[in-house]
Amino acid sequence: MEDRKANIIAVSSIIFLIVVIIVARVVLDLQRSFFLIVGAAVAGILAVIAFYFIRRHLHHRRTMMETRLASEGKELRIEYSFLRKVAGLPTKFRYKELEEITDNWKSLIGRGASAFVFKGIMKDGTAVAVKRIQHEEERGEKEFRSEIAAIASVQHVNLVRLFGYCIHNNLRFLVYEFIPNGSLANWIFSRPRLTTRGNDIGGGCLSWDLRSAVALDVAKALAYLHHDCRSRVLHLDVKPENILLDENHRAYVSDFGLSKLMTRDQSRVLTTLRGTKGYLAPEWLLELGVTEKSDVFSYGMVLLELIGGRRNVTVIDTGGTGDRSKRKFQYFPKIVTDKLKSGRLMEVVDQRLMDLGGIDEKEVRKMVHVALWCIQEKVRRRPTMLEVVKWLEGRVAVEEPPETQMIVVDLLSIDDEDDEGEGQNGNKRKKPKIIARAASQLNGCLTTSTNSLQSKSFSYSMSIISPR
Repeated sequence: MEDRKANIIAVSSIIFLIVVIIVARVVLDLQRSFFLIVGAAVAGILAVIAFYFIRRHLHHRRTMMETRLASEGKELRIEYSFLRKVAGLPTKFRYKELEEITDNWKSLIGRGASAFVFKGIMKDGTAVAVKRIQHEEERGEKEFRSEIAAIASVQHVNLVRLFGYCIHNNLRFLVYEFIPNGSLANWIFSRPRLTTRGNDIGGGCLSWDLRSAVALDVAKALAYLHHDCRSRVLHLDVKPENILLDENHRAYVSDFGLSKLMTRDQSRVLTTLRGTKGYLAPEWLLELGVTEKSDVFSYGMVLLELIGGRRNVTVIDTGGTGDRSKRKFQYFPKIVTDKLKSGRLMEVVDQRLMDLGGIDEKEVRKMVHVALWCIQEKVRRRPTMLEVVKWLEGRVAVEEPPETQMIVVDLLSIDDEDDEGEGQNGNKRKKPKIIARAASQLNGCLTTSTNSLQSKSFSYSMSIISPR
């Protein structure tokens, strides 16, 4: 547009100077002043022509340079994108790209307490899962950054791969590889096969062999996060809903929204209580900080659910009416421990698997022993995930685990007592006793005294723990 205006001005100037010469010739005839005007006009015309050609030449050079720089910039962007893909680093997507990939957010395949997940197809045909984080801005931003920081630099065959991310106004998006068979929860708990808006998201009953393979896959992924990364990665939300299965039922650990990075010289990390009831380690419930052993506890809980095909914590209504209805927690690990003592271990195995038959009691016993080692209340007694992998692979024999006090049952009961006859005041009186007893049973594995626990303000509340 600027070039066109310049050309119009140049032509208009030349025409004006020619008109001035003609008018001067008519008015002044061949007087001396006429020749002065002609000379000045010719000089002006030559100057305009010279300016035109010089400007055209400079414009041509500028265009050539811009074209060359644009070409080089495109090559650099392509090379940079290629190197990021080779290195496995996430790339930044534009919001419009995500709209196109997900067909304007039409294909919802899952939802949780903090996000919606949509299926999408990239231009090269790659299927992806686009996670839209739904929390309030501050928490959503924290969760978004935690997830990128935790998974961006890690690569493992049993960790879901992060392709990229997007920030659009107050919205946060993460683009993952699509895992077709949905979460492990759909395959071990008794429920019909699930579909969401026409998308089959997996479901059924895993065989014992596949459950054993899944247990090993998850153990290897957690061992990698804890021991093979430059900074230890604490997942802090290990549960069946965050374990995905591909078409061959290989397991992938996903959802790093609660994860924390832990340097090698740190002994524990203090963090707010967030997670899912039934998978939180006692030291986290007591707000004494978390370590990689907190993930080990959660893994043990998942392992028991793999064996039994049922939730570790269920609420049973024991009678009563209205607001006085009484509830109690049924704790599956305690049931497993009792069955193990009485020699009736096979009664804890998922009944659907028992109906199929062909299950080796030795394998069940090994898995139960591994799980009970993982859920030890005393942090120092829990194995590392590297040891768990060796046990599951059969490279090292698993010894019988020591008995545990099942203090998580006491911690879970704190919240439930509000509904019982003693009322809130009675519950408040019991809290310090339960907390002190639980802390004493941890037997000094964490550097917080019982007295300090009794005196400090205890902010534990089941209401801030995410529901399943």
